[in-house]
Amino acid sequence: MATRIRPSSKRCAVIGGSGFLGRYLVEQLVDRGYSVSVFDIRQGYEIPGVTFHQGDLCDKQALLAALQGVSLVFHCASPAPSCDDRALFHRVNIDGTQTVLKACQEAGVQKMVLTSSASVVYEGTDIKDGKEDLPYAKKPIDYYTETKIQQERLVLEACDTEKGFLTVAIRPHGIFGPRDPQLVPILVDTARRGKMKFIIGDGKNLVDFTFVENVVHGHILAAERLRPESPLCGKAYHITNDEPVYFWDFMSQVLVGLGYDPPKYRLPYQLVYVLAMVLWLLVLFLRPVLQLRPTFTPMRVALAGTHHFYSCARAKQDMGYQPLVSLKDGIARTVESYAHLRKAA
Repeated sequence: MATRIRPSSKRCAVIGGSGFLGRYLVEQLVDRGYSVSVFDIRQGYEIPGVTFHQGDLCDKQALLAALQGVSLVFHCASPAPSCDDRALFHRVNIDGTQTVLKACQEAGVQKMVLTSSASVVYEGTDIKDGKEDLPYAKKPIDYYTETKIQQERLVLEACDTEKGFLTVAIRPHGIFGPRDPQLVPILVDTARRGKMKFIIGDGKNLVDFTFVENVVHGHILAAERLRPESPLCGKAYHITNDEPVYFWDFMSQVLVGLGYDPPKYRLPYQLVYVLAMVLWLLVLFLRPVLQLRPTFTPMRVALAGTHHFYSCARAKQDMGYQPLVSLKDGIARTVESYAHLRKAA
């Protein structure tokens, strides 16, 4: 049996620490004097002093090895939202999280910060200045959202001040920044294929995009303010740049910054949504005989054509959150980091 090491408040583990957000989180924690162990299915980089444990989220024994002497766990492992694998989402976000919670309680971990998502309350219709007390989506728009709702519930319900296990959930929205494997590469690929000519809707829908360093800042603040008597216990918090921007303006700034033309032709939102829905149903119907992966889904159309921005008032009040990097600087730093994707390149 493994010997129990007394947890130290500066010893933490980042589950999913090889991912986009996870790596930034690890770097910031190291800078702040934490000793960090990373648990992930793959090791994507090396940082002096950081211990890597490779393993499966559903393997409790592998998790326990990474949680020895750890008092604080950040759980940010999840398949990419664009992945369309329902079984994988269920295995990682639900089964994996249940295993993580059991391992944390067995290892004597005192605090857990979950990376949730603001989309847990989004059903494909407008949300303006959404607060955390909005109900969970009754009709989640994809498997990612469906399983993130269940995951957040599991983690927040596990909060138990009497047993000394405290939990909090951070709900970022539209994370972007240098090294992002999703947003900018997909956007550039779409532009290169000549498919970024159209604006869906009137182009005036406001959304939140959040620079990755601000998301990390929110996670660390939450961890450091999470105490038995604090209002954070068992609660969820929106973390954004607090600067809603027109969706198509943001996309255009990134595209133009990299030398591509911005979209300029408008398509009616309802028409595009209906077409995406028909295509999605057709794919479902054909799935037994044909594996198709349309990029044009009802979820993506909804995200591109509706308002979805959230209030950070609760995070400001309970943990003193303020974004560290402005949207303008975040976009500039992101564009600069993708010089290799420029049109001339």
